[in-house]
Amino acid sequence: MQLHNKLSKQELLARLNSETFKRRTLSFYRYINIENPQQFRDDLYLALNSMNCNGRIYVASEGINAQMNLPEHNVEQFLGYLDSVKELANMPIKWAIEDGGASFLKLIVRVRPKIVADGLIDQVFDTTNVGNHLSPVEFHQLMDEKDVIVVDMRNNYESEVGRFVNAICPDAETFRDEVEMVVDQLANEKDKKILLYCTGGVRCEKASAWMRHHGFKDVNQLHGGIIAYVSEIRQKGLDSKFIGKNFVFDERLGERVTHHVIAKCHQCGKPCDTHVNCAYDPCHDLIIQCSDCAEKYSGCCSAACHHNLQNNPKQRSVNPVKQPRNHSACAL
Repeated sequence: MQLHNKLSKQELLARLNSETFKRRTLSFYRYINIENPQQFRDDLYLALNSMNCNGRIYVASEGINAQMNLPEHNVEQFLGYLDSVKELANMPIKWAIEDGGASFLKLIVRVRPKIVADGLIDQVFDTTNVGNHLSPVEFHQLMDEKDVIVVDMRNNYESEVGRFVNAICPDAETFRDEVEMVVDQLANEKDKKILLYCTGGVRCEKASAWMRHHGFKDVNQLHGGIIAYVSEIRQKGLDSKFIGKNFVFDERLGERVTHHVIAKCHQCGKPCDTHVNCAYDPCHDLIIQCSDCAEKYSGCCSAACHHNLQNNPKQRSVNPVKQPRNHSACAL
């Protein structure tokens, strides 16, 4: 009984390139009690592997957080499987905004202490006392009201390439830093209406509870996050108030939402919103790099890394999945 991937990266790429069908990318999460996370993980892996699914899924005693893709012809079977598992039944699914089907190369299902590495001690606040869930249209309409404060609960490298117009975007690299920065920054605004958003909604569950714990009276969160917002706004023919790219934690590293390019190349300052990892593997830093600088520095983040790569060509990164080395546990 195989419970882990055993193929090499080259074999995985060859398998993907030989596929004659389309894949669809999706994500979902749920906070729910899972009594035996390890057994749940093993059963889940076997089921998803049998349907040729790829992705990164975290299981904990507090719930599940998943980002994945699967063959288009297996979608109905997959949804049926979710409904057959009591912890996963009637799961809200968020389908990718842009999807080439190559978001993940292999299936990873891991047991973790939490489904998002938030750095918070759950015992010191009521994690169930979350903010009011707003539909995408409700969120869209409320942003225009007076004295409403919109807060981006994602990391700085995410908001750098895309954000809601007029949102507060703290310059934080971790979720723990961000929630503390937001509480401090808005300490005198506890009676105002706060609108929180993130990629798929999961981070706002903890963030809204944290803010209510610190005395904020009117905390609201975008249900389904940016992914749900863009999908519904497009369906209704409304102009998106989210501009730029939506950063995603898979090989795509971003989904284009509007034509706006709000970021700049980290090396030359030219308008650009393409994230890459430094090609010098010991560095591998996530940067925004334009095509000219990618050619000039051979995909490296600096002249120093470029020099090191030229002297040590075997240190070139062979990882085709461009993403932050220390991503926030499949953060949604």
